[in-house]
Amino acid sequence: MTNKTQIEVENKLISIVKQDEQDYICLTDMVRDEEGTDHIRNWMRNRNTVEFIGLWETLNNPNFKHVEFDTFRKQAGLNSFNLTPKKWIEATNAIGLISKSGRYGGTFAHKD
Repeated sequence: MTNKTQIEVENKLISIVKQDEQDYICLTDMVRDEEGTDHIRNWMRNRNTVEFIGLWETLNNPNFKHVEFDTFRKQAGLNSFNLTPKKWIEATNAIGLISKSGRYGGTFAHKD
């Protein structure tokens, strides 16, 4: 990731990075300092979220793995369902989310 910039939204600095000429916004920055934990993981458990990011990948990613997506879609919303950004990316070959660990890491989503 290169070309990191920031925007301010409701008194929070949100990082934006450019990868392959595409802008990705930091979801981690968006939920930082919010009450509770695992906001991104809880968001990804939601059936509507899984269907949305699956549709986005279908429209924008020719290498998207639809069979793996169907498995997640069928399980989404169940109490036992758990999905992390990294698991989603690795299983489906997704390009709409970026998950980077470490000091300057976080979860980033395509600006769409």
